[in-house]
Amino acid sequence: MTNILIVAELHEGKVRKSTHSSITFARQAGAAGGTFSIVVIGGGAAAAAAEVTGYGAAKVLAVEDPTATVCERIAPTVAALVKSGGFDVVAVTASSFGKDIAPRIAAKLGAGYAPDISGVKDDGGKLVYRRPVYAGNAYASCRLTTALQVVSVRQSEFTAAEPSGGASPVEAAQPAAPDAAAARVEFLGLEAAKSERPDLGEARVIVSGGRALKEKFAEVLDPLANLLNAAVGASRAACDAGYAPPELQVGQTGRVVAPQLYFAIGISGAIQHLAGMKGSKVIVAVNKDAEAPIFQVADYGLVADLFVAIPELVKQLQAG
Repeated sequence: MTNILIVAELHEGKVRKSTHSSITFARQAGAAGGTFSIVVIGGGAAAAAAEVTGYGAAKVLAVEDPTATVCERIAPTVAALVKSGGFDVVAVTASSFGKDIAPRIAAKLGAGYAPDISGVKDDGGKLVYRRPVYAGNAYASCRLTTALQVVSVRQSEFTAAEPSGGASPVEAAQPAAPDAAAARVEFLGLEAAKSERPDLGEARVIVSGGRALKEKFAEVLDPLANLLNAAVGASRAACDAGYAPPELQVGQTGRVVAPQLYFAIGISGAIQHLAGMKGSKVIVAVNKDAEAPIFQVADYGLVADLFVAIPELVKQLQAG
């Protein structure tokens, strides 16, 4: 029996869709027995908790704590709930929030930590985690030997869970006293880029561009992205050159994505970029270099001048 506690990620008083990937993980990990619960911590936690009552959790814990804006305040509460609630595994999605909080929770619990897992299976009552290594060119299986375990779940590998019916009970829980680390951290505010386009991690379609676009990055990509209601991504080379903002970077050191459709336009396909997008369901590559590595993973490839091909594609889509 494995009992799992999912730590929900809040943004502007709502549970982020990324949390649904952790729910999918919990369903798979608990298939052989056990339950999962969800904890929502922050200001407006009770209202946010109502959003995840239809996903089959044994219970949803709502911790009303307006001061829980940094992980140094959230981690003690999660650790206390694990100790008092009889949980075996703590799961978070491997977003910036999850990667920040998971190691701190593990340290407080003396738990083993498996980051960025892409799969899970039950092996004789023990969970075995699958993790990418060598920039995603190989996968390793690992088993944590500690009594308590913490994992972060790759959103690109665990599809967002859908409601399963029913209504999980919501229980109020109290925040734990902050530890000394919290007194040394002050939350000043959140400066987030505003966009009407979907978030990279949640988009069904992503249009990504490389350094070859140069100063025409937005001029070429935006019309296609607008037509497809797609998110816009970029290679690290395009971001480093200043053609795209850093928050658009897809790759090993950027966002890891797996949309239904991924356009790689003017992207050569360096191993670091492939690590962030090769899980996409359908990959379309446009590059004038027929030997570009991106064509090795693309489902559809077009060897052409992108400055001619993409405007023509936009024209055809508008006409069709």
